[in-house]
Amino acid sequence: MITLLAFIVTISVLVVFHEYGHYRVARACGVKVERFSLGFGPVIWRYQRTPDSTEFTLSALPLGGYVRMLGHGPEPVPAAQHAVAFKFKPLWQRTAIVAAGPAANFLLAVVLYAASNWMGVDEPQARLGTPAAATLADRAGLRAGDWVKATSPDGLTWQDVRSMADLRWALTQGVLEAEPLHLNVANARGQGARSVVLDLDTLGTKEVDAAVMRRVGVSLWMGDPVVGEVRPGPARDAGLQAGDRVLSVDGVAMGDANELFATIRGDANGTPMAWRVERGGQVLSLTVKPDTVLDRNQRIGRIHAVLGQPPQMEKVSYGFAEGLSRAASHTWGMSVLTLKMLWRMVTFDASWKQLSGMLTIADYAGQSARLGLSYYLGFLAVVSVSLGVLNLLPLPMLDGGHLMYYLFEAVTGRPPSDVWLDRLTRGGLAIMIMMMSLAFYNDVARYLGQH
Repeated sequence: MITLLAFIVTISVLVVFHEYGHYRVARACGVKVERFSLGFGPVIWRYQRTPDSTEFTLSALPLGGYVRMLGHGPEPVPAAQHAVAFKFKPLWQRTAIVAAGPAANFLLAVVLYAASNWMGVDEPQARLGTPAAATLADRAGLRAGDWVKATSPDGLTWQDVRSMADLRWALTQGVLEAEPLHLNVANARGQGARSVVLDLDTLGTKEVDAAVMRRVGVSLWMGDPVVGEVRPGPARDAGLQAGDRVLSVDGVAMGDANELFATIRGDANGTPMAWRVERGGQVLSLTVKPDTVLDRNQRIGRIHAVLGQPPQMEKVSYGFAEGLSRAASHTWGMSVLTLKMLWRMVTFDASWKQLSGMLTIADYAGQSARLGLSYYLGFLAVVSVSLGVLNLLPLPMLDGGHLMYYLFEAVTGRPPSDVWLDRLTRGGLAIMIMMMSLAFYNDVARYLGQH
């Protein structure tokens, strides 16, 4: 129920703000707005102050919305109403009205990010677990418990890292730009600062997914190699108990829970493993045979037990000016990142499996809502940026397509012909249907564990 409610609120808020951008600028330009609708299909609620004012409606399918302006369609406009019709307004006003929708989404994202920054969120500290062998983190010399304090793309300009979220954002940008990332790290006690370099430019890919991040090898510190809750399965069958401290697996000492987790995950064939554990001051020898499961098209081992401890958390918040500045900067960064990812999908430099749809949005809406208001506001900001960027794409049916028409009109002095408008609309509709179908397929595939 929380997921459904969070999803409905997400779509409603983002659509209302997007359409309100169109509505507000249209009214400022003297255009008559006939209807402001949240949702499509049959109208289930309406309000209209006077017969000549805007009709506000709530429709049965709340998965979008629209603003209907006089003269924005092919219908003829009576001569007496030319002064308040969209099509008879100057080019700059029509452009401003269309651009106002995406602009409202970007502005909303800044406000939401800022509110989240001011309220603060509990984030894991940027403390690292043991990197897997041969990963970039391992080659860079990172060790269990290392604490990342700052990052830099060039080793000259440094950005403070206050949480694991900051570090992941820097890693994402580094992978996408295919450039090294410099880290300023301290040991587990916060002492002995040193600089290391992650050679992200050697990955040979600009995709950011779980497989790539495993090759990078930067993971959140999961604590000591201690067994927590033991569920039915290999762990319980082997005699493991909550509180057991794992000393070694197949003769290899376990430094932390990250190393233990990676060792179990790497047993993709269900091979019996020799464990030495400490329990109540005694050292025991156990044989654990992991189950083999399929995870994102990769076979891995699992023992069905909780490992390690919850990460150390830190309240991350900012003052008014810094919170607002970071919100604007992050909105810009997310916009650029989204555009880059879309371009790389179009040029087949990135997989179309990264395209997500309504099911993924609903899932993340529910997850973030359960974590708290600050997390949910941050999630809303991310989706608002995505909606703003998507609507600026030069596709007919979208605001960006209309802006391309106006650019053509500005250059040639005349609008596109009705024949071309019809052809472009049909082509744009086909592209949109294909993208929505692919996004839905990806959502279902993720849900079924095939990605």
